[in-house]
Amino acid sequence: MNDRFVQVGIRETDATKEKRKPWHEGKPLFVVLLLGVVVIGCIFCEAFIPKDPTYMDLYNGNLAPSKEFWFGTDTMGRDIFSMIWYGGRVSLLIGVISTAISTVIAILFGAVSGMSPKWLDDLLMRVNEIILSVPGLLIIVLLQAILGKANVLSISLVIGITGWTSIAKVVRSEVRQIRNSEYVIAAKCSGAGFFHILWKHLTPNFLSSIMFMVVMNVRSAIVAESTLSFMGMGLPLEEISWGSMLSLADGALFSGSWWIIVIPGAFLVVTLLCVTELGNYLRKNVSQRESVL
Repeated sequence: MNDRFVQVGIRETDATKEKRKPWHEGKPLFVVLLLGVVVIGCIFCEAFIPKDPTYMDLYNGNLAPSKEFWFGTDTMGRDIFSMIWYGGRVSLLIGVISTAISTVIAILFGAVSGMSPKWLDDLLMRVNEIILSVPGLLIIVLLQAILGKANVLSISLVIGITGWTSIAKVVRSEVRQIRNSEYVIAAKCSGAGFFHILWKHLTPNFLSSIMFMVVMNVRSAIVAESTLSFMGMGLPLEEISWGSMLSLADGALFSGSWWIIVIPGAFLVVTLLCVTELGNYLRKNVSQRESVL
């Protein structure tokens, strides 16, 4: 009897501690703040960038950081400080668009597979595994070579249609668990179509489970765009992005102009680390919620 009261007291004490825990404890506030500064700065960069990022001042090429050029200039005399904020907007745009494309494909493919009979579900999953077994970068390079000259939309499309397979597997698993729920069966009996059931009943139940993967896809898309540019298959030099800036890395290293590669690379790495940390936080939240349930 006393042991039971002791256990109840311990539970109440734990609950009280949980309530008293500061709201910000365990949350990546610094990461969100830093990522917010980068994103807002890229979106509204015209308000504070000192020079035209596309202007080529050949007389001032390869200048080290100074009062006039805060982050120096590249080999074509463009102001690196202005290029970083303007180019970040393009890189983030590619990341968001390609992630939106891959998420839509993953949800549709995974939901169709999860709602299908076993034979069709197995067939779709085999297709998914075949695509997943091929290196994503190899498919991206192949598709971009087929499309020809790269631009923001073509790169976003190529990355988007190759980055959906992992999310689709999670969506399929979640849908198979909830497809026989009472509210789903009731919606079918009332004559609701597939897309109505998907939007109203299925998606709200698995969205939290894939959110961290969606965030990580933004990071993967930015890395893929940078890799393409570094390989010479990305955006042209006149279309500024973090990737196209890093494509000048070999010349910068040979000429000793470290600022051309180090400063844009630092912005890219910090952004990717922030996105990764945010994705890990979302993943832990989902894991904790599932362990409680």
